[in-house]
Amino acid sequence: MCPVGILSLGLLVFTAAQAQKFTFAPVSQEIVEQRLRAFPIKNAERGPAIERLFKDAGCADAALTERVVKGSKFPNIVCALAGSSQNTILVGGHFDLVEKGNGVVDNWSGSSLLASLYQGLAKDPRRHSFRFVAFTGEELGLIGSRAYAKEVAKNHESIGAMINLDTLGLADTEVWVSHADKSLVETLSKAAFLLKLPVTGVNVDQVGTTDSEPFREKKIPALTIHSLTTPTLEILHGPKDKIEAINLKAYYKTYRLVLGFLALLDQELP
Repeated sequence: MCPVGILSLGLLVFTAAQAQKFTFAPVSQEIVEQRLRAFPIKNAERGPAIERLFKDAGCADAALTERVVKGSKFPNIVCALAGSSQNTILVGGHFDLVEKGNGVVDNWSGSSLLASLYQGLAKDPRRHSFRFVAFTGEELGLIGSRAYAKEVAKNHESIGAMINLDTLGLADTEVWVSHADKSLVETLSKAAFLLKLPVTGVNVDQVGTTDSEPFREKKIPALTIHSLTTPTLEILHGPKDKIEAINLKAYYKTYRLVLGFLALLDQELP
């Protein structure tokens, strides 16, 4: 995220619903933390590092691709998980950083989590296909996500939702409600209720932009999950953005919630 203002707080309205079967297999907190701690501090090293994490999580070479992005030195990295239909759920987070800090919070916290989300969903059959996309060039103007949104629109792909992960682990799970599809917010709230995990709404309209926005512009339902609050805004794009800024317990709770949310979304989306 590129800060340009202040944060506003929003209230997340959640719908309590009856429990239903949705299956997933979280990896351990130790594995999630190992992947978080494997952060490179140079942009040139981040794409290859993400590819190694995907391979470690079981994403086969045939399912792992690089997508060249015009205007960027580095490609988008895509790991595909086939489902029983071509209807697809995208899960993304940018891997590039502003090289004034270590870029752990913004946004190795989101991009490194993609491999663990893939691994947690891959053990059970899925109705939807999933694509986990590590975007390049977010800090340069959403270059990678704009290119990918344009690509899926040009190919008339059936994308049911785009879930974006940006700046996680500073606090418990938060969602940008004012820029989110209402039905996705309701499903996230339902997953939090069923899993007994926290989630709140924190709108970041005046903070900057993020990789969900190009998909919203293409009328694809989208939602951004983050952890920013007013006191933690100063961490971004500077020397305070380092591993010590992450609350590891909150980060793992976010992983479990997002994983459960994706499994539930797989059941609830057409």
